[in-house]
Amino acid sequence: MSKFTELINGEIPVLADFHAEWCGPCKMMMPTINEIATHFKGKLKVIKIDVDKNESATKKYQIMGVPTLILFKNGRIAWKQSGVLSFSDLKKIIDSHL
Repeated sequence: MSKFTELINGEIPVLADFHAEWCGPCKMMMPTINEIATHFKGKLKVIKIDVDKNESATKKYQIMGVPTLILFKNGRIAWKQSGVLSFSDLKKIIDSHL
């Protein structure tokens, strides 16, 4: 968890994708998340967190459903949402926080 804390407190904003291997909607979001990572390369770090393997982070950030995306900026939550989003909707949200 310390590496995670170090990442979210860095200068570059971080988009955390809380997901699970068994989650259908998470699999639907995977291409969008990968496209976001490519589009914002150098401006945004994208990390994927498996909720079944990272219970402490799941509890700390009160993840109640997957997929849940959290945008961290300067160590704080700038935005959080559960569910499937399109690339264009997610891009607009990220653009508004960069």
